[in-house]
Order: sequence, then structure tokens, then C-alpha cells
Amino acid sequence: MPETASPTDLRDIPFTTADGSTASLADYADEVIMIVNVASKCGLTPQYEQLEQLQRTYGERGFTVLGFPCNQFMGQEPGTMDEILDYCAATWGVSFPIADKIKVNGRNAAPLYKALKTTQDAEGLGGRIHWNFEKFVLTPAGDLHRFRPQTKPDDPAIVQVIEENLPRS
Repeated sequence: MPETASPTDLRDIPFTTADGSTASLADYADEVIMIVNVASKCGLTPQYEQLEQLQRTYGERGFTVLGFPCNQFMGQEPGTMDEILDYCAATWGVSFPIADKIKVNGRNAAPLYKALKTTQDAEGLGGRIHWNFEKFVLTPAGDLHRFRPQTKPDDPAIVQVIEENLPRS
């Protein structure tokens, strides 16, 4: 069962984009948004391919993947933003937005991730991010669904949430 986030509050939390400007989830208010902490040197990095496929399949219908590079898990995202963006484009053909590198856990966790971590997954577990590629799907209605790193982006449970909440057919 999804948590219902306070959509206004969650959407109003600013974050820094890869080019250094400020954005928020409000920029995607009428879309289904998948928020993912990503890393280039992780065993789960091939999930980029599935994330990009979801973006290409559903993007025109009101869906966006937002990637947040994070180096907190065994140093698996050590590069500069230019290196990260080049890698994502050249290796995986990533077309979805990649934000500036952040921390997802601890005292210096990004405010957006502090808010996201209060959401429980399907087993009723919330709290800290356990690894790279943890996924949060926010619907236009404000329902927030959490999927652990091992759950592939194209898992039927994720696809169902996306398809049931797309604003455009």
C-alpha cells in the first residue's frame, strides 16, 4: 500500500540540477515521476538501460525519470558531474534528467531524500536508503511508492503504478 506524501510539500523541496540551477518536483507536477539514486560503478548500474526504456516508452504520456547520482555506497559514483553525464549518455543513452550529486543518508542527506525516506515500501519498511538504485514513484495525485534497489525498474509492480497513473493516454 503506497504512502500518501504531502504532494505540495514534497514537490516544493528544491534540488540542484546537473547544470547548477535549482528545480523541484513541482516542475513535473502533472507527471508520474520516478526518483532514483544512481551510480556508475555499481552491480546494479545496468538498471540505467531499463530506466531509459521506461522514459522512452512513457515519457510522451507524462512520465519522467529523475536520476540523483550518489557516492555514499562504496564510492560507486566517484566522477565529476561532466564525467557522470558523459558516461550516462555514451554508455546507456540516457535522455532523462540527471540532477547534481547528492547524499541520500546521514546528517547531510539532501532534503528531498530526507522526505522520501519516510515512505514505506510494500513490506512496510521505511528509513534509510540501503543501496544505489532505490526507486520512488510519485503520482500526480501525490501517492508515493517505494521500491528497493533489487527491484528492477521494469518490474510489473512498478509498471503497473506508472500505467495506472499516467495523465495522458
